Amino acid sequence: MKQIIFLFFTYLSIFAYAQDVAILKYNGGGDWYANPTAIPNLIAFTNQNIKTNISKNPRIVSVGSEDIFSFPIVFMTGHGNIYLSDNEAKNLKNYLISGGFLHISDNYGLDKFIRRELKKVFSKLELIEIPVNHLIYNQSYKFPKGIPKIHEHDKNPAQGFGLFYKGRLVVFYDFETDLSDGWEDAEIHNNPKNVREKALQMGANIIEYAFKN
Repeated sequence: MKQIIFLFFTYLSIFAYAQDVAILKYNGGGDWYANPTAIPNLIAFTNQNIKTNISKNPRIVSVGSEDIFSFPIVFMTGHGNIYLSDNEAKNLKNYLISGGFLHISDNYGLDKFIRRELKKVFSKLELIEIPVNHLIYNQSYKFPKGIPKIHEHDKNPAQGFGLFYKGRLVVFYDFETDLSDGWEDAEIHNNPKNVREKALQMGANIIEYAFKN
């Protein structure tokens, strides 16, 4: 089984070497390409504020490609259907259990599809709400109440769910908050500056956690 080679083996090495992150391309008809300014803005924020050295332009990687093993973290979003073939689900599982990390941002309409498809990846694992004392909420930025609310959809509370494999968080799923909307250019959603700042800080925590764990 192909293993991920992390350049970010220690805290110092995380910030010493340039690294790519990637947007995950999937089948099923959903708009995997949604929020095109989100990841570039998040990269710029983390490079400036927590001194990462991520290449400014995210790569695009298909879920079934061996290239996925080149990235310490991949990002997934969209509004609609997702479909993973058996080979794609196996490839994603191998990536995650080898040390990779997946962030999923529900851009409203993703939930029922991603829950179904994650069962193909880890049939015995359940998404569980991540407690507020978890490390992902306590990196460079502290979120004592857990994931912040960024974008209203159904006026439900924001939730951060995770899949844990052998005790390690391998998938972080933001629900009813839409972090990636908060990462986009300010004029797209007209979120207040302080709301966008919270979204970017939470995104920086996700990247930092993925690089270090």
